[in-house]
Amino acid sequence: MLRSIVDGSPVAAGSRVLDSRNPAHLDDVVAQVVLADPATVTAAARSAHAAQRAWADVPAPVRGQVIANIGALVEANAEALARLVTREIGKPLAESRGEVQEIVDTCRFFLGEGRRLYGQTVPSEMPDKQLFTFREPVGTAMIITAGNFPVAVPSWYLVPALLCGNTVVWKPALYAAASADALYQLFVSAGLPAGVLNLVHADGTETFNGLSQALDEGLVQKVGFTGSTEVGRAIGALCGRHLQSPCLELGGKNPMVVTEDADLDLAVEGALFAGFGTAGQRCTSLGTAIVHESVHGEFLRRFAAATAAAAVGDPTRDVLYGPMLDERFAAAYEKYLGWISGGHRVLGAVGRITADNPRAGFVGDPAAGLFYHPVIVDGVRPGDDLFDHETFGPLVGVTSYGTLDEAIALANAPGYGLSSAIYTTDPKKAFAFRRGIGAGMVSVNNSTSGAEAHLPFGGNGRSGNGSRQSGMWVLDQFTRWQALNWDYSGRLQKAQIEVAVLPADLTFRL
Repeated sequence: MLRSIVDGSPVAAGSRVLDSRNPAHLDDVVAQVVLADPATVTAAARSAHAAQRAWADVPAPVRGQVIANIGALVEANAEALARLVTREIGKPLAESRGEVQEIVDTCRFFLGEGRRLYGQTVPSEMPDKQLFTFREPVGTAMIITAGNFPVAVPSWYLVPALLCGNTVVWKPALYAAASADALYQLFVSAGLPAGVLNLVHADGTETFNGLSQALDEGLVQKVGFTGSTEVGRAIGALCGRHLQSPCLELGGKNPMVVTEDADLDLAVEGALFAGFGTAGQRCTSLGTAIVHESVHGEFLRRFAAATAAAAVGDPTRDVLYGPMLDERFAAAYEKYLGWISGGHRVLGAVGRITADNPRAGFVGDPAAGLFYHPVIVDGVRPGDDLFDHETFGPLVGVTSYGTLDEAIALANAPGYGLSSAIYTTDPKKAFAFRRGIGAGMVSVNNSTSGAEAHLPFGGNGRSGNGSRQSGMWVLDQFTRWQALNWDYSGRLQKAQIEVAVLPADLTFRL
C-alpha cells in the first residue's frame, strides 16, 4: 500500500484507495495507493518550507554530489526501474530504458552545475564601489507531473530544483504511483535530509485545493506543472493571483513538414516514431504531417504501409507501441476518434483492437489490455477538431500544401508551440522554417519527439508560458537573481546623480 511521504514519514491519514493497474494486463494490480486530502498537500508544503533554509545553506557543490549519488543509484537500479515503468504504464521496454537513462544524463549534467551557479561582478559607474549578482533559490517548489514519462520528466524538475537549494513537494500521476514511489526512494537514499523532498499522492481537485492553501500561507514560491493545457491555465491563474510565474509544460499539436525534396523514407520513419511511439501519448507526438502536394500521395502510401507493418502489442516485447496509459486516456481517445468526419480519408482500422476488430500481427493478447489501432487521417484542415486540437493517442493527421509559406502557416495555425519538424535537403527551407515556426523546439530531418538533458525543453502559446526545462536554462526557473552593491568609499555616493564625466570637446571641424 503506497502512501504520501511527508517529512520522511508515510502519512497515515486517508481512506480513499486507488488501484494502479498494468494497462497491458488489466487484471494485474501494480500498486494500491492511499489518496491524500488537501490538508496533507498543505502539510507537505509546510514541511518543505521548514527544511528549505538548512538545505540552501548546504554548499552547492555538496548538493551537486547528492545529485551525483542519485544518478549512480538510478543507474545501478536502471533495469528494475525500467521494467516497473513498462509494467505500470505500458511503455515499450526499450523506451522505458531510454527514459531511465534520461535521469542518469540529467544527474550527470547537473552535478557540474553545482560548481557553476555563477553570479557576476559588474563594473560600477562610481569609484570605490563594486557590484555583484548572485543566484538564490526561490524557496519551496510544488511539482505536479504527468505519467506518460513517470520518471524522466519529474527528474527534469526535481534535480535542478534540489541542486539550486530549493525543497520540493512532488505530486506524480496516480496511474504511475508505483514508479513515482520507486524514484522517490532512490532520491532520498542519495542523502537528502527529511523534508527536502516530499511525495504526495492525491487527485487533481485535492491537489489544487491543497496548493491554493499553501500559496495563501506563503509556503510555496514556485509551481511546476506538466499536463494538459486546460489544467495549466487553471494553475497559471492560481499562481498569478500570488504574483508567481509557474513553469508550465503543456500539450502539443506538433507539425511535421515534408518538402518536395525530402528523403521520403526518412520522413516516414520519423513520422512513424513521432506519431505512434508511446501510442501517441507524448506532448511531443506528431499531430499533423504537412506534405508538399507533389509528394503527398507517395508519402501517404509509404506511411500507411509502414504503419500497417509495425508491431503493436505486449510492451515487454519488440513493438512500436503498447497500450493506452490508463482507462481515462482510452476513453478520451475514443472521443477524438469521433471527430473523424465524412470529409476525411481514414487509412487502416479504427478503434480498440479486439477479436472482432483485429490487427494483423498483433503481439500478445489484445483482450488483456487497452490496445488501439494506429490511425492515419488524410485531408484534415484548419477548422477541423482533428487539426486544431491535441489528440492524445495513436492518431496522425495528414494535409498538403503548395508553398513553404503556406506550410508554415498551417504548422502555426492550431496555436500550440511545443515541438516541430521539417524534412528537407535544402538548407534554405530549413532555416526559413525555423524562422517562421512558433514552436519552442525545431528538428530538421528528425522526429518531433526526443530531448537531450542539456538542451532547453518547452513550448509557447497553448503549449506553455515560455518557461524552459533542462540544460542551464532551467536554472532561471529555480533561482532568483539578487544584486549587491558594495560601496567602500566611506561616503554616500548617489548613482545617476554623481556620475563622473570626463571633459570632452564635442565640436569637430574638418
